[in-house]
Amino acid sequence: MQLMNPTQPTRHLAQIGLISIASLALFGCNKTPETTTTTPDSQTASALASQATASDANTNNATAANANTGTPDPNKPQIIIGTTVGDFGDMVKGSIEPQLEQQGYKVKLVEFSDYVRPNQALADGDIDVNVFQHKPYLDEFKKQHNLDLVEVFQVPTAPLGLYSGKLTALNQAKDGMSVAVPNDPSNFARALVMLNELGWLKLKDNIDPLTASKADIAENPQNIKLVELEAAQLPRSRQDVDFAVINGNYATSSGIKLTDALYQEPSYAYVNWAAVRQQDKNAPWVRDVTNAYNSDAFKQYAHQTFPGYKYPASWRENKDATAIAPAATAASNAQ
Repeated sequence: MQLMNPTQPTRHLAQIGLISIASLALFGCNKTPETTTTTPDSQTASALASQATASDANTNNATAANANTGTPDPNKPQIIIGTTVGDFGDMVKGSIEPQLEQQGYKVKLVEFSDYVRPNQALADGDIDVNVFQHKPYLDEFKKQHNLDLVEVFQVPTAPLGLYSGKLTALNQAKDGMSVAVPNDPSNFARALVMLNELGWLKLKDNIDPLTASKADIAENPQNIKLVELEAAQLPRSRQDVDFAVINGNYATSSGIKLTDALYQEPSYAYVNWAAVRQQDKNAPWVRDVTNAYNSDAFKQYAHQTFPGYKYPASWRENKDATAIAPAATAASNAQ
């Protein structure tokens, strides 16, 4: 395994001026194949979810039609997989690498400590596939850097969730309650969409859910006080607010169980994807990697190792979070 020094530039990173992209937070950093389209401004979070579900299903239907032969691609004896340090690297080491090696491939894992170099390294040919980002980030990055990359399949991802603070249940929602939310634009938008789905806020019609802001709030019937904090501080804020919206990666790193979330964002827009170079999309080795990430063995591993994660839409295993919202809204309105 190789851990890349975050201070070591790759070949084309003079472009690091990208950083309008950095506002697109990656965790709970969300994923699709060529059939997926960029989300129009008028789409809601629910539309994003259904679109992602359909496109991921298309990917895996195509994969199923080309099942593993049990032999490696003769033109690709070694597969280099790039991930960020943490859960995505653990998935490779714990399940994907053993599966591919059993099939006859050599697997090398390269772990990155930032969100810029994995895509550049993929475009440069230094790695063959990366796993770390959601589709909005990938779309924006490849647009700004003119990279010919494509998403191929989703992976289990720690989602954004609403966690208890002073109040411990959704039906305890009350007028004037305080809700801590991430202060960066991307995650703040996700928090607003979540509160809209819960019925605690109402957003204006026909907004882009990926860029929702305070200006897009049409109604705040419960006079919610939004307490904006850096995402990393949110787990520690719970004792000071009624509820807190926390990114999955910060929840897990703070010892919070994802299964303790009172509500998780229903959209699949922020479930992460694996990406490859466009020219490799239909290669046999990509088919084999895709199959490994959708195998029964990997599903069992993910269920045991990453409970509370949002699983790929094609697995059709996630609880319908939107079903919770009407009940929560009714209960809070009854207060």
